[in-house]
Amino acid sequence: MNILMPINKHKIDTRLHFTAFNQKQLYMKFYYCLVAALFFVATACTLDKTDYEAEISTEVPEYYEFKEAALINSGIYRISIETLNGTFYKGYNELHLKILNTQTNQNLATENVTFLPVLTNSEGNVSSCPHQYNLVYDAQNGYYKGYSVFAQQSSAAQNWKLYINFADNNPSVSVNADVMVMEQTNKNLNMTAFTGNDGQQYYIALIAPQRPGVAENDLVAGIYKYNEPEVPAGTFPDPSQFSYSEVEGYTLRLDPRMPEPSMGNHSSPNNRDLTQREDGLYQGVVNYTMTGNWTLNFILLNQNGLIVKGTEVPTTFTPGVMGAKSELFIDILF
Repeated sequence: MNILMPINKHKIDTRLHFTAFNQKQLYMKFYYCLVAALFFVATACTLDKTDYEAEISTEVPEYYEFKEAALINSGIYRISIETLNGTFYKGYNELHLKILNTQTNQNLATENVTFLPVLTNSEGNVSSCPHQYNLVYDAQNGYYKGYSVFAQQSSAAQNWKLYINFADNNPSVSVNADVMVMEQTNKNLNMTAFTGNDGQQYYIALIAPQRPGVAENDLVAGIYKYNEPEVPAGTFPDPSQFSYSEVEGYTLRLDPRMPEPSMGNHSSPNNRDLTQREDGLYQGVVNYTMTGNWTLNFILLNQNGLIVKGTEVPTTFTPGVMGAKSELFIDILF
């Protein structure tokens, strides 16, 4: 015999009510979690952007005024060396040097002024860096002009000393002074030193632009190599042991990339390799299509088109991972 049990309609309605209520709660929790996640991402992006802009403002200083970076008083002579911002930086430094005879109150205009920077480490080992040994007198501006590419900054373990020689109705006047070489805070003026495939020591120093634009920028660099001494060392400091020269007739092939994982190591169009100008520096064009971290990938070719240093970078788009780099590169930021 079938026994029909009475249906508890109130109980079924209650269960249905609770089920609907729980589903609504789940939907609301999911909605709030989604909103919170989106808010977190948006906030994080905003903070990253704010911090990035702050980094840009502090990392890319521009200096166009020459100020006194060193003053040497020796006997009746006062030697003043001016650099951009009155500071010696790691990398390329244009130098303006004035020599005052305090007895006659006249600046010297002799044609024979030499400049030699020497780095000494804590063990007493000495070295130098690319520099213009024979300074050139600029009659229009009344100073001697040259450059020094300081390859290392000063520290407790190593220090730089400048040796200057000149003549003024005397056989020779020699002066020297310790100077501080500071870290280069503008990454657009970075440098690199490396040993080429020919066994020679090379240096590449960025000179311009100080602050690039989102555009095609003239890219200027100095390229130098160390000249191995051909004679035994004489009286210290013997310039023959610290000789450097600008490389002649080379080509610096350029491949700029944005190596950050979010950028996929993409490049840009309309770049031009760097070739030598009449003044000895090298110039090309780099097209920055946006601000941020860029890697200037290089391949250095000698006069015969042989590779001195550098490797090709794959053209594949690689989002999510750091981009590949040439074995010869300089990182910049703007």
